[in-house]
Amino acid sequence: MHYTKPALSFEQQAQRLLDRGLLNVDKKTLVSHLSVVNYYRLSAYWYPFKQFDPTTGSERFAAGTTFDMVWRRYIFDRQLRLLIMDAVEYVEVAILRTRMVEQCTLLYGPFGYCDINTYQLGFTQSDFSQLMYEVDEAVRRSSEEFVARFQGKYTSEPRLPLWMAVEVMTFGQLFTLFRHLDRTEQKQLARAFDLYPPVLLSWLKTINYIRNVCAHHGRLWNRELPIRPFIPDTKHHPEFYIPQGMDNRRVYAVLALLRYLLGFIDPQGDWQNRLEMLLQAYPDIPLYSMGFPTDWKNCPIWK
Repeated sequence: MHYTKPALSFEQQAQRLLDRGLLNVDKKTLVSHLSVVNYYRLSAYWYPFKQFDPTTGSERFAAGTTFDMVWRRYIFDRQLRLLIMDAVEYVEVAILRTRMVEQCTLLYGPFGYCDINTYQLGFTQSDFSQLMYEVDEAVRRSSEEFVARFQGKYTSEPRLPLWMAVEVMTFGQLFTLFRHLDRTEQKQLARAFDLYPPVLLSWLKTINYIRNVCAHHGRLWNRELPIRPFIPDTKHHPEFYIPQGMDNRRVYAVLALLRYLLGFIDPQGDWQNRLEMLLQAYPDIPLYSMGFPTDWKNCPIWK
């Protein structure tokens, strides 16, 4: 099957939307918006409003659909991504770029991460070599002054100490390092957040995915998560089950786990208040599509 859809100008795109029944907007305004947010990206936000017309065999907007409805969802999602990225930065820096570094370097020294014996037995030589190659490439591509200063002064050292290396490593590389640390060390780091290692590992894996979605400005608010975080068991963390169990397929679970971690990392911060203000500013956003329980504010995580 060949793809036969032609490219359309902004004017043609705008006219198509008007022809399909989009209300309360003129063509000039549509062209202005489509010239800064492309048609295909924006289509993710009007998709829930589309209907198939069996009489004409074409797609139309549901009766009463206005451009403002679509645009508000797009702006809400953008602001949600920015808010989530703020929390992700705290988590990433605190757990992977700070606490993990202190723990590893005190145990194995500044270059212990370069020794395969530092890691679990299941970390193969091939995977270890791949990680070291990626770290070396990150250092090589870096334009940070501290890299040049270190390499110019310590010419006999093939790699940076870990506390420097993590500043040029990606979240994915840091996660790989943490994932293959000895179980005892994973437990020690997870214990600081009253979690078990498998739970923290799954959270970091989900956060890495969410971080990538946000970095590429992807639709997030009603996305079904392909990488789902573990919900801690009810015996050790009943707060995740009050007033009801949490759906780990939607972004609400990510918001909840970020709020939980921020309680340890930034307990005096205002992230939760900013989230609630965002939700209040967009009462038209259907929270059930994000996985929010009806009485989510009664969950102890948000107290």
